[in-house]
Amino acid sequence: MKGVILAGGLGSRLSPLTRVANKHLLPVWDQPMIHYPIENLLKSGIKEIVIVSNDADGFYRVLSDNSYGCKLTFAWQKGEGGIADALKSARDFVGDDNCCVMLGDNIYQYSCATAVRSFQEFMQYSKCDNGALIVTKQANKLEDLTRFGCVVSPHGGKIEKLVEKPHSEECEGWAESGSDASIITGCYCYTPDVFEICDKLKPSHRGELEITDVNQQYLDRGCLEEIQIDGWWQDAGTFESLYQAATLVRQHGANNDEPE
Repeated sequence: MKGVILAGGLGSRLSPLTRVANKHLLPVWDQPMIHYPIENLLKSGIKEIVIVSNDADGFYRVLSDNSYGCKLTFAWQKGEGGIADALKSARDFVGDDNCCVMLGDNIYQYSCATAVRSFQEFMQYSKCDNGALIVTKQANKLEDLTRFGCVVSPHGGKIEKLVEKPHSEECEGWAESGSDASIITGCYCYTPDVFEICDKLKPSHRGELEITDVNQQYLDRGCLEEIQIDGWWQDAGTFESLYQAATLVRQHGANNDEPE
């Protein structure tokens, strides 16, 4: 399995800092943000990683010593077409392998090694020739759901639907009906057919190719697995969440081995 880190975008919510540096090169406690997804993939057993960015030179300058001891490759993201559009830039690198995709601004208390193993077992024992796995996290409060893609399922049941950035009224309706809703975090596992799915996507009302639409196609086939993680998870794409991420890393560390 190969690793893909999506680290492009303008980082406009962190302007003016991102006028001079890619968001993923900003510090989170004592490391650049990009350190955490790289380390996470390594701890998940993945040794070949591509970083997809619109600032490959900046990443090369920071990571040129490759102290991680893995194979690091850089790919260019053209434009701002959404997560699924950025993923297409990794097609040649991934080839016929499965891949674990991470958003470059997502940081986890525990590594995603369990998720990677779960995906491998799912593909080994399920009836699906192709499939996907999404890593989810229970929301701390209702408004958290409106910022991300969400999984909705009857209490204790299988996934009913996926919704990208739902309105608060929609989230309240799920709670009233007894359905569970969880945030889809920035870690996904895919078989190589994911690139064919991305090629056929149509832009959403936001003008982007949505990763939620990719995952929905696997769900429609009955080939989407979900794993809900323990510990904290934090995106670092705003000043508030960047501060929270640094605080959590300082207090607890990141990409730790899961407790037994």
